[in-house]
Amino acid sequence: MRRIDDDLSAPPCRPCGLRPPGRVSLVGAGPGDPDLLTVKAARLLGQAGLVLHDALVGPGVLDLVPPQARRIDVGKRCGRHALRQHEITALMIALARGGRALVRLKGGDPFVFGRGGEEAEALAAAGIPFEVVPGISAAQGAAAAFGLPLTHRDHAQRLVLATGHGRDDEAGGEPALDWPALARPGQTLVFYMGLRALPQICAALVAHGLPAATPAATIERASTADQRITHGSLATLPARVLAQQVQAPALIVVGTVLALQPVLAAALAVRPAAPALVPAASIAAVNVAVNVAVSAAVNVAVSSALSAPVPARAVAESPA
Repeated sequence: MRRIDDDLSAPPCRPCGLRPPGRVSLVGAGPGDPDLLTVKAARLLGQAGLVLHDALVGPGVLDLVPPQARRIDVGKRCGRHALRQHEITALMIALARGGRALVRLKGGDPFVFGRGGEEAEALAAAGIPFEVVPGISAAQGAAAAFGLPLTHRDHAQRLVLATGHGRDDEAGGEPALDWPALARPGQTLVFYMGLRALPQICAALVAHGLPAATPAATIERASTADQRITHGSLATLPARVLAQQVQAPALIVVGTVLALQPVLAAALAVRPAAPALVPAASIAAVNVAVNVAVSAAVNVAVSSALSAPVPARAVAESPA
C-alpha cells in the first residue's frame, strides 16, 4: 500500500487547508471487446490518471489508459480477491478524499451485477461527487455475439437477469432466489456468476415446474476472441459443462429462445471475404484497360450524338 499512501501525501489546497474531493467516474467497460465501449467511456479512459479496475475488464480496454496513469487491480476472481468489496470502497473513498479524480472501471455495466450501486451508495454517504457511465452488459454482449435474441414474441415476453450466487458466495449450494417466478414459461433467464451453482440452478428450475428438456446454455467470455457457447438442456447442461471444461466468466442462459441461436449464428458467421492481394503491376494494367474502354465508349457516344439528325420541330424553331 506504500504507493497508494504516496498518492494521498500531496499538500492540501490553500487557503482553506482542505483538499476538495476528487470526482469518481463509475465506468462500464462492456463485455470485453473495446469496440463496444461507449464514446464517453473511451474518452474518460484516455484522459485518466488513476484507474481502479476489475478482473473482468478486457486487456484491450485497459490499453486505452495512458501509460503514465496509475492502474490498481482490485479484481475479484473465483476464490481469489485482490481486495474485498469493503476494502475497494474504502480505497476509492480515501483516494477521492485526497483530491484524486479517478475512474472506477467495471466489466459490463456498473449497475447490472457490478456492485456499482453499493459503491455509489458509499460515495454519496461520504460526500464524494461521482458520475455513472453505462456499459453494454454481459447479457447484451453475449446475445449480440452469438445471435441470441433475449426477447422474442414467439418465445420470451420477459427477460430476467439473476445472480447465481449469494451476497458473499461463501455458503455455496442453491442461490436464494424466487424459484417459482423464475420457473414460469415465456421468459429468458440469464444467470450471472452462477457457474459453480449450475447443477443446483438447473435442479431448482425443474423442481419448480420447468420441463427438464428446456434449452439451456453457458456462454464464456462473450465478445472476445476465445468466446464459446455450450448448448444443452436443464437435464444435460451440468454434465456437458464438466465435459467441455467450461470456465468462468460465463453466463447461464435458459429459455426456448435458445432454439433460434444456431440459425442466427450461422448467418452471423457470414462475413465479407477479405480482398485478395493483387500485384501493383496488375492493378496498373487493369486501370489502363478501364481507361481505354471508357475513352472508347465516350468517343462513340459523342460521335453518335453529333451525327444524329436534328428533329424537324427543332429546325422550325431555330432562329433564322
